[in-house]
Amino acid sequence: MSFEAVKQFENEIASFFGAPHAVAIDCCTHGLELCLRHQKITKFSVPVQTYISVPLLSKKIGIELEWREEDWLDYYYLGGTNIIDAAVLWKRDSYIPGTFMCVSFQFRKHLSLGRGGVILCDDPVAAEELKKMSYDGRVPDVPWATQNITTMGYHYYMTPETAAKGLEKLPEAIASEPRQWTLDDWPDLRKMGVFNK
Repeated sequence: MSFEAVKQFENEIASFFGAPHAVAIDCCTHGLELCLRHQKITKFSVPVQTYISVPLLSKKIGIELEWREEDWLDYYYLGGTNIIDAAVLWKRDSYIPGTFMCVSFQFRKHLSLGRGGVILCDDPVAAEELKKMSYDGRVPDVPWATQNITTMGYHYYMTPETAAKGLEKLPEAIASEPRQWTLDDWPDLRKMGVFNK
């Protein structure tokens, strides 16, 4: 199976959300991480109620974290950045220009692929760089040993098999109504021991 399936999946997802570019990745959290690394962010804030992997990124890559109270719905910004955690968002033409929106296709999400995600953006240069970062620093579909790799890579790419599954399930996801997530779906993360060390 070739990476044509990945390209087709990216194009279909970009079209659905109304974004100029989509970079398929292995999970939403890794998409957020790549965006933080790409922009060399040194500090960000998150709502106290969200999925634990997002604030854990601060510990993973050495970024200062601040908590904030926010009654968010569908998505929220990583405070102080133009990076958006849109893990639970599923809405046609919902891309916000000038941002990096990271969507999840984890098994509980509306487009349920078991694992996977996408970074939506409107900057072609950033999209190309994020693609390389997700794919070990290299350009996909070109033998890596023939490339002069100059980008730090993180092995966070979406496999062709996952993309093919996404293309198969996409029509049903588009035709059906998504679940509405609420703050009750997440605990107050400030109470977790890992953030009190």
